[in-house]
Amino acid sequence: MPNHAGDLPRLNIIGCGRVGRALGRVWLRHGLVQMGGILNRSLASSRAAAEFLGAGLPVEDYSQLPSAELVMIAATDEAIADCAAQWAQAHPQADGVIVFHCSGAFGAEILHPAKSKGAWIASVHPVKSFADPAQAAETFPGTWCGLEGDPEAVDRLRGMLEECGAKVFIIPPNQKLLYHAGAVFACNYLVALMQVALDCFQQAGIAHLQASHVLQPIVEETVRNVFRLGPVRALTGPIARGEPSLVERELAALDAWQPAYGQLYRALGQVALPLAQSAGHAHPEALQRIANLLARSSQEPTPKAPEARG
Repeated sequence: MPNHAGDLPRLNIIGCGRVGRALGRVWLRHGLVQMGGILNRSLASSRAAAEFLGAGLPVEDYSQLPSAELVMIAATDEAIADCAAQWAQAHPQADGVIVFHCSGAFGAEILHPAKSKGAWIASVHPVKSFADPAQAAETFPGTWCGLEGDPEAVDRLRGMLEECGAKVFIIPPNQKLLYHAGAVFACNYLVALMQVALDCFQQAGIAHLQASHVLQPIVEETVRNVFRLGPVRALTGPIARGEPSLVERELAALDAWQPAYGQLYRALGQVALPLAQSAGHAHPEALQRIANLLARSSQEPTPKAPEARG
């Protein structure tokens, strides 16, 4: 059974946006925290976050945040250092307080102003889409969370996350930028890539809604294949088959319509090439011709493919 509210650690949230709201709701529902202060850029935003959580004291300034055992900085990455500095200035006696941020790109060391006041610091990065905070909170069990920082903070946060059904892994703090870039490719740029695909369909005369219906099954099947078979076996299409003439014609069409998409086709094609080579289905000479096509910029004239000779 959950502890009585008076026995629970108090959680203050600085920058209670989508991630802060989702994590706050998860911990509240599991009876792991009592909500303390909520500080956003505007009082109206703080009030909206408190309303979402059904708890919390909206405040306008760092000095108004109540004493708390846990302080979550869920602000944007570029604001974390300033938030930590302002919090530390307003709370100079922080022995034993756990201060943590939710960025996947920065290590806990960015919270050094809080550490200098006696706090234990850490970073928690849930590898999850928070586009809809309510939905993210509902589906949080099973979420992988990257964690690093002071051992005291890591142990406490690991317990809180695992109690909610999360799976925790430790991130080397000096490699977080590459780790986060991987997450950006897998999540953010997948969204951008889908927009490119939808744009191509629309330019081809297929309405957006129909294009979404057409693409959804193949996208979902492709993602399943990546994790079931691995990227090498999951790769299909003209590069996997070794069809330089088709690659050439598609590049010409993209360059004529949207050169930036042509460049994207080239860049992703250069990633796909080694996968096709590893699969071993396409002829090496055909893959070399594709490599030459992909190496050209959209400004360079694309040579015509040699005609087949009878």
